[in-house]
Amino acid sequence: MFNLLYKIKEILRRWWSEFTLQTKLMAAATLAVSLFMSGLTFWAVNTIQKDAQLNDTRFGRDLGLLLASNVTPLVAEENLTEVARFSSRFYQSTSSIRYIIYTDETGQILFGIPYSSAEFQNSLTIERRLQLPDVSFDDDSLPLVRQHQSPNGEVTDVFVPLRYQGKKLGFLAIGTNPNATVVNSSNLTRDVTIAVFVAIWAMVILGAVFNALTITRPIKELLVGVKNIAAGNFKQRINLPFGGELGELIFSFNEMAERLERYEEQNIEELTAEKAKLDTLVSTIVDGAILLDTNLNLLLVNPTARRMFVWETKNVIGENILEILPSELTEQLQIPLEQMMEQETADSDVIESDEASENQSLPSKINPGEYRINISQPIPRIVRVLLTQVFDQQRETLKGIAMTVQDITREVELNEAKSQFISNVSHELRTPLFNIKSFIETLSEFGEDLTETERKEFLETANHETDRLARLVNDVLDLSRLESSKTYHLDGVDLSQLIEQTLRTYQLNAKDKELVLNREVEENLPLVLGHYDLLLQVITNLVGNALKFTTPGGLIVIRAYHFETQVKQLNDKSCVRVEISDTGIGIAPEDQAAIFERFFRVENRVHTLEGTGLGLSIVKNIIDKHHSQINLISEVGIGTTFWFDLALYEDNCTLSEGCNNETILPRTVMQ
Repeated sequence: MFNLLYKIKEILRRWWSEFTLQTKLMAAATLAVSLFMSGLTFWAVNTIQKDAQLNDTRFGRDLGLLLASNVTPLVAEENLTEVARFSSRFYQSTSSIRYIIYTDETGQILFGIPYSSAEFQNSLTIERRLQLPDVSFDDDSLPLVRQHQSPNGEVTDVFVPLRYQGKKLGFLAIGTNPNATVVNSSNLTRDVTIAVFVAIWAMVILGAVFNALTITRPIKELLVGVKNIAAGNFKQRINLPFGGELGELIFSFNEMAERLERYEEQNIEELTAEKAKLDTLVSTIVDGAILLDTNLNLLLVNPTARRMFVWETKNVIGENILEILPSELTEQLQIPLEQMMEQETADSDVIESDEASENQSLPSKINPGEYRINISQPIPRIVRVLLTQVFDQQRETLKGIAMTVQDITREVELNEAKSQFISNVSHELRTPLFNIKSFIETLSEFGEDLTETERKEFLETANHETDRLARLVNDVLDLSRLESSKTYHLDGVDLSQLIEQTLRTYQLNAKDKELVLNREVEENLPLVLGHYDLLLQVITNLVGNALKFTTPGGLIVIRAYHFETQVKQLNDKSCVRVEISDTGIGIAPEDQAAIFERFFRVENRVHTLEGTGLGLSIVKNIIDKHHSQINLISEVGIGTTFWFDLALYEDNCTLSEGCNNETILPRTVMQ
């Protein structure tokens, strides 16, 4: 029973909650008005009924007193026949009388109407009694009046004591009907009031149902649709068969949702395209790019930064930058990053250099917001870090920090090499210039005092120093030209002729240094694809270096032979290999990686031979122009072999093809 009541209560609560506040107020107002009107109507009906009862009481009392005054003498004379006759006429003449009963003092019925004459005649043999009220009737007491309900309606009972000359004769009981007109009017009023009350609530319920079906439902559907649209669900549609204003409203809502959906799709496409452009742009940046939020958590990392800090296999998005950077960067950048985050506006774009310099733990600063830091992990390198604050469009609120990380290790090394080159060139230029100036001044001032042999020796020395200057300038110009974007036309080159020309050039120098300069060129060697002058410069530089670093009694060999490369990406192309071997001092392993760098000179370590440090760098650039690679193998105290491969001219090698000999050792080593 309790569960049933609870379920009914829940159903009513849900049903009531579905109505709007306006509907609830209207229902409450209707209930209050209907209750008030119903109460007022019932109060009026009740008042009318009370007045009718009072009138019935007065009418019954007066009627009883009138009848009692006429029949009392007859009763006293015990003339019951005349009493019956008079009472019958009185009963028949008054339609409101329900009954007339005469009793003695004990309540025994003497005569009653309506009763048949037979019943009246047998009234002495059939004892009937009337239940009298439990009230004592004094001599001067008035009739007793009461009402009771009978199966045929309400009856007003009037009990009149019969006295004649002070003697109690009995009682007269008269029952009267209520006023029919008043009763009918009251019943009609009551029925109409009930009907109106029921009709009002029927209309209210029907109105609520109609409101729920025609107004509340579409409004709720619209409310749900608006919430879904606000939540970003632009696929929301309302399908209700309504016309009129509600139908137009639903149609407008669906049209708005459709437009928003198209606009969202267009925006998503545009955002996706812009994001793809941004991702492509960021991924192509050669420097490391990192974007941080206001909590120093990573929002964006480009591939360069991932490779630089070995983050390829890690999901670092959302991580705190200070927890995943190398320790050197964390130590040096923590204070600048925290100071930048403390700036809430764009009044100051960078950290003041004076404040940063007060803390000894801060890194060296090149420019405001730019730091140069040496790191040891994951590999030793020098990086330049640029910190830039990111603000909103109004430049009022700080949104994050953009970090640009540049690997300047190569730049620093080149700068050091350039500084060393400038120092070397300055030294190389100063020495010959000083010698030339000294000998020329001597010839100018003391030429007459010098012998012919001395003057000739001075002039030869000046000429030698001039050649030295010319070589230095030419090497610098050659290297600059090779490192430019100039394209050289490659054609068929006869290596035999080129090697023969080199031998003629250096044969005398080799004899002067007591060195043996030989050639081992394969017969009928095919033409190679190359540039004659550039290849001549390569072999000349390599032979010149061999002469320079080979001690007297040593051997220098130039080899050229046909070679079948086994490198798969070259599709087994035929090439010609060129080797220059010597039995010189050799190159230390730590120098072999940098031997082809610009301005690097082995003599800087031995301090015995002169040079510009550009020869092998020129050789490397020329071989690169031929789409090949210069290689070496060397051992200190034993000798050095340089070799490279050239594509055959008859194979119609294009500029994009070449011979790669990285994995195949030269014949000298294999032998």
